[in-house]
Amino acid sequence: MTIKVLIVDDSAVMREVMQQMLAPYADIEVIGAAFDPLLAMQRMQQQWPDVLVLDIEMPRMDGLTFLRQIMASRPTPVVICSSLTSQGAAMTQQALAAGAVEVIGKPSVGLRDFLHGSGKQFVASIRAAAKARLAPTLTKAAPDVASLAVPARHALPVPSSERLVLMGASTGGTQALEYVLRQLPASAAPVLIVQHMPEGFTGSFAERLNGLAAIEVREAQHGDSLRSGLALIAPGGRHMLLKHDAGRYWVEIKDGPLVSRHRPSVDMLFRSAALLGGRNVLAVLMTGMGNDGARGLLALHEAGASTVAQDEHSCVVFGMPKEAIKLGAADQVLGLDEIAAQLLAWA
Repeated sequence: MTIKVLIVDDSAVMREVMQQMLAPYADIEVIGAAFDPLLAMQRMQQQWPDVLVLDIEMPRMDGLTFLRQIMASRPTPVVICSSLTSQGAAMTQQALAAGAVEVIGKPSVGLRDFLHGSGKQFVASIRAAAKARLAPTLTKAAPDVASLAVPARHALPVPSSERLVLMGASTGGTQALEYVLRQLPASAAPVLIVQHMPEGFTGSFAERLNGLAAIEVREAQHGDSLRSGLALIAPGGRHMLLKHDAGRYWVEIKDGPLVSRHRPSVDMLFRSAALLGGRNVLAVLMTGMGNDGARGLLALHEAGASTVAQDEHSCVVFGMPKEAIKLGAADQVLGLDEIAAQLLAWA
C-alpha cells in the first residue's frame, strides 16, 4: 500500500528537498506540497493524505492551529517539522500534546545538508506515522497534580539498594509518558527515560512534563545523581547510561554512534543497567517503531529485572514492544493504565 504524503511548509527549499528525499521510495507518494495550511486544506479536500508533514511557524495560519483543526475534524497522522529554536521546541511540545506522532528538527542554516543527512530518519518517521493508532484507549484520567504532595526536590541521592524505573519510547511516547508520569506521587522511585526526539527538543519536553507531574522532570546532565521524586530524560542526540559508585546511582551522558539506529538509544540505557544487575529495576518498553530497546529489555530480564512491554491496544505504533515480546524479554504485557498501576506499586 502506498503512503500518500502532503507537505505543508512555507519554505520553498524545504518543500523541494523533502519531495526529493521521498521520491526514490516506491511505498511513498507525495501528493502535494503547500505554502500554508489554507492552501493545504484546499488540496486535502480533493485528496486526503495518509500522512501530513507540517511546519509550525507559517503565514496566515500557524501549524499548531491547523493541527488542532485537523484532529478535531478528521484525525490524521502528522509529522511535525520544526525549527531548532526555543520557540519552535516549545510549540512542538504543544503539537505533540495535540496529537502529532513524530517530530523532525530543522536548522536555520545548512538545510539541504541536514535533510539529506537525515533522509533515512525522515522516511522512517513517515512510515511510522502511517502505521500510527491515533486514539489509544486511556480508561483512567491522570490525577490532579495540585492534590499531590510537593516534590522532594532536595532529597538525598538514591542508595544502591533502592528501586529504579527505566522507560523507553519512540513514536507516540510523548503522550504515553505524560499519561503515566502524571500518576506518580512526589515520593516515587527515580525514573530514567529515553524518548526518541531530536537534539534541542528534549529540554522543552522535560519542562512541559515538569509542569504537569508531581515529580520533578528535567533533561539529564552528565553526573546527575538519582533520587526519589526525580525523572531524568536523555538529551536528544546523546546517549544516557546508568552508573554506580560510592553507594550512589548517577547518569553518564555521552556522544557516540547510533545504536539500534538511534541516539539516544533505549538499548544503551537498558544494557548499562543490566551490567549493574537488574533486581532493583523495573523496565518498561513503550510505543514506537523499530526494535530499539528490545535486546536491552532482554538483557535486563536475564539480569533479574522486572520487565514490561506496552500492549498493542494502547500503543500508537506497536513496534518496539512487539520485538521485545518476540524475544521473550517481557515478564508482563500491559496497557497504559496497568503500566501506571505497576509503577505506583513499584514506587
